[in-house]
Amino acid sequence: MFVGAHERQLDPKGRIALPAPYRPRLEPRCYLAFGRDKCIDVMTAEAFELLGQEAVEKVKKGEMSRAEQRALAFNSVEVVIDAQGRINLSEEFRAYAGLMLNSRIVVAGSFDRVEIWDPARYERVALEGTEQIAGADA
Repeated sequence: MFVGAHERQLDPKGRIALPAPYRPRLEPRCYLAFGRDKCIDVMTAEAFELLGQEAVEKVKKGEMSRAEQRALAFNSVEVVIDAQGRINLSEEFRAYAGLMLNSRIVVAGSFDRVEIWDPARYERVALEGTEQIAGADA
């Protein structure tokens, strides 16, 4: 399980250091994919394989379009974690999530995956979720 949120800095080459608590489950390689709400999903190889299998089954059952399945596959990539625990975010991934080189980002656990966020977007999404947990009468 991946939990907690960590602030990181995206370096001039587009790399981020993954938080130490996340690394043992992700190393030596993991997958990046376009996530919901304009974040970047970081998944273990096992979780990504399961996601792919589920997508294929959903298409067969008519629960997902083939276009969405293709977009999921096209917009995913396998990455190797370097000796310093860093991964590289390509220009396409940075553009999708609204991330700028040399800027602050948020790396947050989401139980079965890690999510990489623009801080302002993360704050909005986190606040919305926290309010839902608290309930309408809070």
